[in-house]
Amino acid sequence: MSALEKKQNIPTTLPSGWGYQRWRLIKDKLAQHGVMIGGIGVIIALVMIFFYLLYVILPLFTVASLEEAGHYAVPEPHLGATYALAIEEQNKIAVRFTDTGKAVFFDTQTGKVLLVQGAAIPEGEKITSFAVANPVNKGAVGYALSNGRVVVVRPVYRVSFPDGARVITPELTHPMGEEAVAITASDRAIEKIALAFDEDALTLAAKIGDKIHIVGLAQERSLFAEETSFERTESQISVPIEGLDFMLIDKTGRSLYLASKTGRLAFYDITDKSNPSLKQALNTVEAGRTITSMVFLNGDLSVMVGDSGGTVSQWSAVRAENGRPRLEKFRSFEVSNRPVTQLAIEQRRKGFVSVDDQGGLGIFHTTAEKTLLNKKVEANIRHVTVSPRANSLLVQTGNDKFNFWTVHNEHPEVSLKSLWQEVWYESYPEPELVWQTSAATSDFEPKFSLTVLVFGTFKAAFYAMLVAVPLALMGAIYTAYFMAAPMRQYVKPTIEIMGALPTVILGFLAGLWLAPFMEANLAGVFSFLLFMPAIVMLFALGWQFLPKAFLEKFPEGWDAALLVPVIVAGAWLSFAVSVPLEIWLFDGSLRDWLRISFGLDYDQRNAMVVAVAMGFAVIPSIFSIAEDAIFSVPKHLTVGSLALGATPWQTMSKVILLTASPGIFSAVMIGFGRAVGETMIVLMATGNTPVMDLSIFQGMRTLAATIAVEMPESAVDSTHYRVLFLAALILFIFTFIFNTLAEIVRQRLREKYSSL
Repeated sequence: MSALEKKQNIPTTLPSGWGYQRWRLIKDKLAQHGVMIGGIGVIIALVMIFFYLLYVILPLFTVASLEEAGHYAVPEPHLGATYALAIEEQNKIAVRFTDTGKAVFFDTQTGKVLLVQGAAIPEGEKITSFAVANPVNKGAVGYALSNGRVVVVRPVYRVSFPDGARVITPELTHPMGEEAVAITASDRAIEKIALAFDEDALTLAAKIGDKIHIVGLAQERSLFAEETSFERTESQISVPIEGLDFMLIDKTGRSLYLASKTGRLAFYDITDKSNPSLKQALNTVEAGRTITSMVFLNGDLSVMVGDSGGTVSQWSAVRAENGRPRLEKFRSFEVSNRPVTQLAIEQRRKGFVSVDDQGGLGIFHTTAEKTLLNKKVEANIRHVTVSPRANSLLVQTGNDKFNFWTVHNEHPEVSLKSLWQEVWYESYPEPELVWQTSAATSDFEPKFSLTVLVFGTFKAAFYAMLVAVPLALMGAIYTAYFMAAPMRQYVKPTIEIMGALPTVILGFLAGLWLAPFMEANLAGVFSFLLFMPAIVMLFALGWQFLPKAFLEKFPEGWDAALLVPVIVAGAWLSFAVSVPLEIWLFDGSLRDWLRISFGLDYDQRNAMVVAVAMGFAVIPSIFSIAEDAIFSVPKHLTVGSLALGATPWQTMSKVILLTASPGIFSAVMIGFGRAVGETMIVLMATGNTPVMDLSIFQGMRTLAATIAVEMPESAVDSTHYRVLFLAALILFIFTFIFNTLAEIVRQRLREKYSSL
């Protein structure tokens, strides 16, 4: 050190505490930036989740579009006019059935003829009528002849893989044999025909004169020989309407529909082919209009009727109160302001294509009541057919041209109505809210009512909060304010440890133990709810009259410990007296009494079980946050209130609860969010039934449980898959909205009571 430094006492080193302060500032800055980065990261993650969910569900609400894939002249026009068109599964080959009994197979994109094959029509006989069976059931067609017989043929596409490449070979087969099926013993010409075909059965309805002849052929195979025979049943009915123009038989061969252009329709039950019965006759179009087209919707449960006013209506059979089926008009579509000339049906969905006399083409879906496409394509469309997968259209125009289009229409089943409103589904007696996403057949009508799932979500959360909130908040108030500190050190950690218990364990116990226990002791459960408050109040009242010398032996704040044996004894007493009470008041069975008196059915896994199990899971979260909020109220507020003469209860209600109200409100909302998003308890403790019933004795189905159960089974990018993502987005939005509202209310409560 220099002499000058020694003289002026200038230090050559920094104070020892300066390095510590500098390191502390660095850590503060790092923590500040770390928290900021973490918060921004959370926000970015939430935004990315939101937009990813939105990206997945947006295709649900896109409209259909057409893309031209081929344009060419009618193949082999000299073989006759077209009766019907059909496309095979892979959209590679189409077939044109002509009025000369020929089947022309050709390439869908180029029109190149691949095969021409004729039906086994006897020489000299004329084709008088033609009908197509349900395309899902093997796509058979029938040629009615002038000699009163019918030739049934079916296109078959055989797939092979020579040299690893797919090769499709078309062929025309005669599933009932090349010999024509006789309708009657006479040789009178058939004027109109309808048929239903399956591998083992054929049902024919033929109009000859003023009679409708119904013939059923059931195939019988010999057990020890390869011979095949047919069991024949037949009957006839008089033509019930004047001017019969349309005939349809459903694919099961049980229902026959006869209609005239005037709009009159007769509905027959032909389950017993030897004794058909008329079920209903009605008018299907408005006055002044005529029927221009009539076909089955996929599944053959509904008839689609197009009229001269541009309306297509859906008629389906429902079960009446007397048990008899009756036709009801489910819905109608204003497809055009011109007459509907053609209707083509999708084979695997409840959609259809309509064509008017000016070449307007529309694509619609019945269940969703959704218009997917309206387009003017050609001035005169004679025939239209939809591919089996509904991803292409083949149209023959009036100038003997074929147009082949690729159809982009992946998710027609979804609309705002089908998701949120009541829909009248086939075979249902009235419109309902239903969630049912799968079935064993392709005729299934998907039911995507999210209203049922949202209702179930809030029902489960409501009953759980009804149990959890009073217990958690009252427990938090007592623990934070009245309980002795040594006892609080054991109680609070114990309840918080309850929150660490996996919900799958709670759901397991609720489903396998609690649900059967509550079912067997339903009267005991209600006795417990009624008697326990009274028992506790009586104990408290009696406690007041005990000698002071005795009361002073118990430390203040340990009162809750004294209630434990009282609650145990009260629970035992409640269940013990419930048996004689149930016999005395409810004839031995509370469940039967509820069903008979109020029509309340009891499902073993119901909302009551969920309320107890989920309430048990939610209590720790609400209790912990609320207890911390109450315990953190500044002591000077409590002491000041007591010093001014307020009682402990007045201090609690007027000072502490108001000051802690932001934290208490946050606790309740966090518990509600936990209940809304709970999965395993609801999944295991309820029947997981999507029903709209407020009854506490019935189950429910929630959004979270549905996603957990059905997401692994759904096909990627399918409608079902995207609707489940929509359910996840709804759950995400609900949580975001409730948390935002909770934060707004909490901040306002904090501002209001911050002056205390």
